[in-house]
Amino acid sequence: MIKNLYDHLPIVNEPLWDKAGLVQFERKMADHWEAGKVRGPIHLSGGNEDELIEIFKYVKKTDWVFSTWRSHYHALLKGVPSEWIEQEILDGRSITLVNKDEKFYASAIVGAIIPIATGVALANKRDGKDDVVWCFIGDMAFETGGFYEMHKYAQRYNLPIRFVVEDNGVSTNTPTEETWNGIKREIPNDVIWYEYKKEWPHYGTGKWIVF
Repeated sequence: MIKNLYDHLPIVNEPLWDKAGLVQFERKMADHWEAGKVRGPIHLSGGNEDELIEIFKYVKKTDWVFSTWRSHYHALLKGVPSEWIEQEILDGRSITLVNKDEKFYASAIVGAIIPIATGVALANKRDGKDDVVWCFIGDMAFETGGFYEMHKYAQRYNLPIRFVVEDNGVSTNTPTEETWNGIKREIPNDVIWYEYKKEWPHYGTGKWIVF
């Protein structure tokens, strides 16, 4: 279940990808990885196809999307060409996908995209644009001070940004609640949130790869 999804917003997109297509693309990337063709780290998506397909119905073509190291599904659903994504992954840029034509940006640093996304939302507001910024983060980044500050700033200045927390219950490989001594923050009512169980390891596919 997706919490706090903006049901009052108009649906502006028909999904560009269905669940089977997303899974098939990611399986192909996993095959590339296991064949030793990917010259860099890779973090595969899986288990959250239905939630993302639903969320991206609200994302306009002109909106910005900021993502994490697990960005392949976000990029595909935003409209970044799959051939371009595949080549970037093969070239070792899986965790830092950036496509300015499609207003898509990903960072592998936990929480690093939050202030950047907030800054873009501030610029959009000052320029009078109606583009919305969608900032996808994990449940660990949600617990950081950077999120606290930027969420507060976005609220105070009524910025056109929507934070989406993808909660897979772990921070890398440590349960997130264990990281914070069993205490979990309450979810603000303006933050979109969903839980899922990831289908791939934190890194790679779980197999040793010889390059």
